[in-house]
Amino acid sequence: MNPLSHAGRHLLSRRNFLRWGGTGLGGIALSSLLAEESKSPIRPIIDPSHPYAPRAPHFPPRAKRVVLIFCSGALSHVDTFDYKPELVKRHDTPMPGGEKLVTFQGENGNLIKPLWDFKPRGQSGKMVSDLLPNLAELADEMCFIHSMTAKSNTHGPAENQMATGYTLDGFPSMGAWVSYALGTENQELPAFVAIPDPRGVPQVGSRQWAAAFLPAVYQGTPFGADKPIANLARPASISLADDLATRDFLKTLNDAHLAQHPGDNALAARIASYELAAKMQLAAAEVSDFSKENAATLALYGADDTTNKTKAGFAKNCILARRLLERGVRFVQLFNGSYAMGEGVGNWDGHKTIKANYDRHGPILDQPCAALLRDLKQRGLLDDTLVVFVTEFGRMPTFQKGANGRDHNPKGFTVWLAGAGVKRAFSYGATDEFGYQATENITTIYDLHATILHLLGLDHERLSFYHNGIERRLTDVHGHVIREVLA
Repeated sequence: MNPLSHAGRHLLSRRNFLRWGGTGLGGIALSSLLAEESKSPIRPIIDPSHPYAPRAPHFPPRAKRVVLIFCSGALSHVDTFDYKPELVKRHDTPMPGGEKLVTFQGENGNLIKPLWDFKPRGQSGKMVSDLLPNLAELADEMCFIHSMTAKSNTHGPAENQMATGYTLDGFPSMGAWVSYALGTENQELPAFVAIPDPRGVPQVGSRQWAAAFLPAVYQGTPFGADKPIANLARPASISLADDLATRDFLKTLNDAHLAQHPGDNALAARIASYELAAKMQLAAAEVSDFSKENAATLALYGADDTTNKTKAGFAKNCILARRLLERGVRFVQLFNGSYAMGEGVGNWDGHKTIKANYDRHGPILDQPCAALLRDLKQRGLLDDTLVVFVTEFGRMPTFQKGANGRDHNPKGFTVWLAGAGVKRAFSYGATDEFGYQATENITTIYDLHATILHLLGLDHERLSFYHNGIERRLTDVHGHVIREVLA
């Protein structure tokens, strides 16, 4: 018989056996936990010559496509979707504990009740204000998240975070991540389209739809109903036959050059981008042609409004969004409000005269946006389309000292979802009795991004891109799927 080892002799003692045995079990448990936390990344396999080819999700999705509606300037939650009876009760009194509270633009004054009446809506009785009456009628379709928080109280960084997950510049947008992961079903239109407001672009501009360190082909393509994709039209001096013949000859040269340089991914990607541009000469012109939209549809959206040019322009952008979605575009980003016009003039930034500004902006957003939701449902597209309604942060329940408007508030605000995979007529999370800060089921933008990716069949912890020695993710090292809102 072989003599016992030194370690074996230690185990003959009951005390040592229990001590060493416990340590071993702890080691096994630790190894198991570390294995769960270190999930291997999933990077999609992409053919550079077909970068938009549809790719399988990580698991069966609930949604096939997304339309994200972004309200630039920070829409006030306490004046729209987050009803607070105590705020009404304590109107024009100091906020308890908020004496000399300083926020983005300085000191705050008294609590101010919502400037528009709230009423119960639909079968659910959800309280929504009269600022957005058409959207209020659709409260039973919506899944509200009342406990959203942001990391910045400044427009630029907060817009960055909602779009990319980071307050800093240089990170890919949500739509770029989705295009990178899934490609698109339509090979004649971009996978990701950004539709700026008729009044201009948001504060961070193209960073809202940038690809950053992802391959450039996954950045959003910006165009609107009144500003189609530039440089797609064939010059009048070139006949259609000559144009087609030139394309065929160019394809022959490109294919021959690629055959001489196999494995040149940059060349293959460049060829693919030019081929997509050629296809878009026809497809993009068709998707922007509203001549086949009947008068009833134009009236539903308010696109025939001759008294409000901006509303009619935004309404046409909403119709364009629907036309893109029904043609298989994967991600559509629709902007309401712009930055370049000054504080509150062309967006939801309401520091000084919120009542006058919002009375102007409300009708521009309300009817067209509600019509988009109704139209998607009527056409059966809402069954597999996720609608996401966001802004960069909320606003204070107080007025700014010496002003008639509300300051920035990233501590608690409302976003809502509708359509594929989410509960209807449901509210999740809550702010305090005044709407100042999230207190119940507090959520973050990381959580929102994780939930959107999950509904598309993507694991936010594993979808990655290797960049500068780091496995980058849309949600960085944060985020949890908000499973309570899932249908």
